[in-house]
Amino acid sequence: MNITLKQAQAAVAAAIKKSEEMGVKMDIAVVDSGTNLTAFARMDGAWLGSIDIAMKKARTARYFNMNSGDIGGLSQPGGPLYNIEHSNGGLISFPGGVPIKNGDGEIIGAIGVSGSSVEDDHAVALAGAEAV
Repeated sequence: MNITLKQAQAAVAAAIKKSEEMGVKMDIAVVDSGTNLTAFARMDGAWLGSIDIAMKKARTARYFNMNSGDIGGLSQPGGPLYNIEHSNGGLISFPGGVPIKNGDGEIIGAIGVSGSSVEDDHAVALAGAEAV
């Protein structure tokens, strides 16, 4: 099952709305269940360096079907996934990537957000994921 373009656009719109409410500028990426980019937005003035980070956060969340920040907790020195961020062409193991599920609870894609603190990134990504 894949996220549709309409669903991906709804996730981006909800993330933009949350970003505006918080007063932050974000790069927002939505990938399908195969980690293919489905929708993307760069808010005016958002950091250029965050484009790649947003896409990698989304892919990280989908590759492992968990929030990217959860991977970070497992990838610390001595952790069971230490150095995992070097796999799959580079992962992002801090908050801002969230799996997107359909009404049946199946993962259909993921959203990645970057452009502010990791706490803000996660809050915006969560708003996008919950809109689907």
